[in-house]
Amino acid sequence: MKGRRAVVFGMLAVVAFMVCGAVSVEAPAAEGKKPGVVLIRTEPVAGALLHRLAWLAGCWQRNSPTRVVEEQWMAPRGGMMLGMGRTVAAAADSVIEFEQTTIEETGGKLVFTANPSGQKRDSFTSIELTDSTVVFENKAHDYPQRVGYRLAADGHLAAWIDGVSQGKARRVDFPYERVPCPGGKL
Repeated sequence: MKGRRAVVFGMLAVVAFMVCGAVSVEAPAAEGKKPGVVLIRTEPVAGALLHRLAWLAGCWQRNSPTRVVEEQWMAPRGGMMLGMGRTVAAAADSVIEFEQTTIEETGGKLVFTANPSGQKRDSFTSIELTDSTVVFENKAHDYPQRVGYRLAADGHLAAWIDGVSQGKARRVDFPYERVPCPGGKL
């Protein structure tokens, strides 16, 4: 029984380390001695918020008769997610626009930075974060002021931009489905 208790304490320590970031464990003492103590420091792990967006990683695509819109996100690693997107004219197989993006954890918030083709780079800070949704906002940006992603229960991705443009509320939705990432062969 005591060996089993030590294993349980060890497993709890691993889980606590993954969740909290720092753990100190002293296994239960030998028979006749005082039991050991598990001490948990609740210092957050760097990038813990970012890892909540692991569901966004992968390749996403939206097809229409005239366009193919693709978005791809690398998994959280090194404190950053890297993303890219492109819109291709279906008939001509030519790029209409593209974008390079990052998501990083800064000061307890997630920061989405977009560098769209032909426009200046801008950053948006998270205002909502759940296990399936993230919304970023930059009230000072011309348009959009918000960028959002929501993973639907059926596995589809609802992405959107919204805000005020020329005095009118405007929202553009990008419904994506997950697709295999190109070039994924070894």
